[in-house]
Amino acid sequence: MRERSGVGVVCGLLVLLGALLTGCQSPAGGVAEDGRLGEQTTGRAGERAAVSPAPTRPSGYGAVFLAVGECSSFGTTSFTEVPCSGERAAARVAARHDGTVRDGPRCPSTTDFVLHISEQRPASDEDGDGVVPRGYACMRNLQPPHPGDPGGGGGPRTIVGDCVYGSGDGQVRETACDGTGRREPEYKVVRAVAERADCPGPTALYVRLGGKRPVGCARPL
Repeated sequence: MRERSGVGVVCGLLVLLGALLTGCQSPAGGVAEDGRLGEQTTGRAGERAAVSPAPTRPSGYGAVFLAVGECSSFGTTSFTEVPCSGERAAARVAARHDGTVRDGPRCPSTTDFVLHISEQRPASDEDGDGVVPRGYACMRNLQPPHPGDPGGGGGPRTIVGDCVYGSGDGQVRETACDGTGRREPEYKVVRAVAERADCPGPTALYVRLGGKRPVGCARPL
């Protein structure tokens, strides 16, 4: 009886020890450094389950509709994205923003023109959800002329070096400084400042430029 009792005690201790050891083992996925349990990584009979790699977005032409550095065909109202090396390429995207021009960031100063992108649902788009959001692309011509350059007579922004003429309604409009535009230049913007008081003495006209230095100081030609 004593021998049977001793064997029972030993067996009980072994079972208890096994339970304690089992409780100390970490789950198959392991424990992360922050204490959270990791994901399950084993399959049947201890086999490691295959982990699918994260999907990658294609790069280059067509990955994102009119992304920075990509090119469009000719036209400002009807256009398509085309390879920059192709014969149909006319202008390159200098900046790309969602939303509207009025509410979004300003285009670079030497932008030649802006493409307004309405919301579209093409067969293939930038993230595969079937939607190209409304936005605008700031474009730079691949070849001259560049109306967005200083004195070029165009572009969405008036900058230092541009020339303007009075439109008769209390406003001014940009025209080419070399006289090749439809109207002769009357004033030239020579400096951009924060306030009118910062303009030089011979300033004859103040032109609204926007940005951090919103006042353009123009002198007569």
